[in-house]
Amino acid sequence: MTHDHDLVLRPTAAQISTALNPPPGRNGGDLVVETLAGLGATTVFGLPGQHALGMFDALRRSSLRYIGLRVENNAGFAADAYGRITGEAAPLLLSTGPGALTSLAALQEAAAASAPVLAISSQIPTAGLGGGRHGYLHELPDQAASFRGVVKSVHTVRSQSQIPSAIAAAWKSALTAPHGPVWVEIPQDVLLAETGLPVVTAMDATPDDLAPRPELTAVAADLLSRAARPAIIAGGGVVRADASGKLLQLAERLDAPVVTTFGGKGAFPWQHPLSMQSWLEDRYTTDLLEDADVLLVVGSGLGELSSNYHTFKPRGRVIQIEADLGKLESNHPALGIHADARLALQALLETVSPREDDQAAGRVRDLLARVAERIAAQELTLEQDVLASVRRALPAGSPSFWDMTILAYWAWSAFDARGANTMHSAQGAGGLGYGFPAALGAAAADPSRPVLAVSGDGGALYSIAELATAKQYDLPVTWLIVDDGGYGILREYMTDAFGQSTATELTRPDYVALAESFGVPGTRTTPETLETDLTKALATPGPSVVLLPAVLRMFAATHLD
Repeated sequence: MTHDHDLVLRPTAAQISTALNPPPGRNGGDLVVETLAGLGATTVFGLPGQHALGMFDALRRSSLRYIGLRVENNAGFAADAYGRITGEAAPLLLSTGPGALTSLAALQEAAAASAPVLAISSQIPTAGLGGGRHGYLHELPDQAASFRGVVKSVHTVRSQSQIPSAIAAAWKSALTAPHGPVWVEIPQDVLLAETGLPVVTAMDATPDDLAPRPELTAVAADLLSRAARPAIIAGGGVVRADASGKLLQLAERLDAPVVTTFGGKGAFPWQHPLSMQSWLEDRYTTDLLEDADVLLVVGSGLGELSSNYHTFKPRGRVIQIEADLGKLESNHPALGIHADARLALQALLETVSPREDDQAAGRVRDLLARVAERIAAQELTLEQDVLASVRRALPAGSPSFWDMTILAYWAWSAFDARGANTMHSAQGAGGLGYGFPAALGAAAADPSRPVLAVSGDGGALYSIAELATAKQYDLPVTWLIVDDGGYGILREYMTDAFGQSTATELTRPDYVALAESFGVPGTRTTPETLETDLTKALATPGPSVVLLPAVLRMFAATHLD
């Protein structure tokens, strides 16, 4: 009798021949790129460096497409966005020491946003490992230690035979819920040495399913079925799990209002009668959520931004579905369900009883009307008009990537993403410089549609070198730069707190002329012509820059009231 676990796939005659007679001229770097191709990767990002040349030399013998950025952190942001758009683990090839460390901020954002990034770095030669001070170029006593607190898993290779298994294990880790960045490091001599090992073919690194415990979903379904005023908070975990359709079914079955977090933008239809949209930085929304007798939180840890700066104090029963064990019940006691959002929502759909609430849509309408009235009283017409112009100019289905800038903070609450997995920002870790290089990564993933990047002039200066990347690969990214002469939101924060700002004003270049110096078309626009200019830029093939000189203000916070 043969059992399934006894079955072994037998190699073909051609595979045996190739294994016994591997082609000459291969090195350890070939094992890296062969493994990546065998796992299904098609595109890699990165920046070459002396210790990593074995990997980059091998790229020319592979079918992998290489997108080279000018700064390692920007390459990390591009890989992050590629992973968000495709759901694949985006390979990021880096060199040792300064090159590796420069990617840390991008990997922190990927970790905060659960974006799958497979970072593969070189290391100093094997003889230098172990913490001694040998004086190698780029030497660190323990390079991996710099990444352990940031990435999901760290994998150190010591010999060529370990390369395929280490990369496959890292790939599986990156794509097992919750997704995230992982780190592999390979010494220079291992990458450069000629190899006689067989060519790496297909690799099995299927991620593990994170299924909910059925007794917990049974209790959750019972609570939701009997609730008088249920409500739902949908976070980024819904988007990452491709579970927005199941969320819609559950909300309609329960007649439960839904608000999306800033990381969960697009997880629920913006104009749906049950949609509270994304007004989480608003006391009216906080009040409605606190009034829920059963609150279902899916794919969110209810962190600072999602809890109106920790002023949210639920009075009812909380059910939290979360793939990241560290976020489960970390801020509020709950019926904690450690699971992938898609699998848990499916389990609830199979067991929950339908309920009707003819007042739910009315409560949502009243909430949105009160929010609109509060915003209207603050004389913020310019800000609302600019955001509306961006929405009208951006084609439905085109992704947008937002830097840490005032217009992005407006977009978190007020922008209709028009679909799941279309609006992305750096609000997970909050680092500057995300928008433009991330948009380049998204365009590399799908060059058939235009991509929008939005930055302030301060954040733009982090990424300006990537205009060369956009031009070199002719990527269809339109970069909207809102120029207010400094770090606008910090100017507001400091003025509010201290009566004046310090270190927030910037001398900046002529961004239109600078774009044109890279061969990228640039347009100077106004709030009145923004929609027309942005529409034209997005419809024109290749990269472009649209500059909007404008000083925007934030709507008043409610968590300090």
